[in-house]
Amino acid sequence: MVAMKDGQRDEKRAQGRREGKKTRGPAGYQEVGCATLSFYDAQGERLETVRLARMPEPKKATLKSMLSAEVEAVLRQRPELQVVKLADGAEDNWRYFSTALPGGVELVDFFHATEHLQAAFATAYGENSSSAQAQSAKYRHLLLEETDGVETVIRALRYLRDKHPRHTRIGQVLGYFRRHRHRMRYAEAQAQHLPVGSGVVEAACKTLATQRMKRSGMRWRHDGGQAILTFRALVQSERFKQAWPLLSGTYRTAVSAPENVVAFPRRRLH
Repeated sequence: MVAMKDGQRDEKRAQGRREGKKTRGPAGYQEVGCATLSFYDAQGERLETVRLARMPEPKKATLKSMLSAEVEAVLRQRPELQVVKLADGAEDNWRYFSTALPGGVELVDFFHATEHLQAAFATAYGENSSSAQAQSAKYRHLLLEETDGVETVIRALRYLRDKHPRHTRIGQVLGYFRRHRHRMRYAEAQAQHLPVGSGVVEAACKTLATQRMKRSGMRWRHDGGQAILTFRALVQSERFKQAWPLLSGTYRTAVSAPENVVAFPRRRLH
């Protein structure tokens, strides 16, 4: 989330008050979109990563088209490569992955999944209680290491929901695991040396946007922010040298001196 000069902060707050909406969080902030395309060897070691970032836009349309183009370009050269699609549980991400990208393994980021799992046990046993921590650790291990780990987790969550029917959060977590159960086959993925966590893209969000664009007092307009993101993404992807000939024209303009220039007289120093 980046503070925007054109984020219409005051107008949005006023409109919310007129509509009777409760103010939540800082106004005038919008979401920068980040994506990564990483390459791994047969043993699961990451070789390199292409980083992409776009300033706020509806449905991350440009970011998605850029990522699609990157994937298609790679598969034209190496069609035998295994595609793994990793994201959190956001529906928009999975609609895009399922419809716009080539087929492949789909995995919900393991660490996002365990955050939901931990929330369910904290709701049932109490925040930071020893029982909540023990149960979270137990089922986190089963989810990651057991072939049918997600089904074991779903059964445990169903039991908790029935035991604590007033705690709606547990039912929400159960629904989350049921919706994504086919994307939580982590033991199978690990056996094939496939990545199960989206830490690479989380780090990209930090290094591309947060570290540079969220310093004290900073606010951005779309064009200025995109220039920063474009250059940082190219540098971090080790593409700047190849990309500069394509970009340089965008950052050049003709400069001419006026014909009738009158020089200022020199002032004597005493």
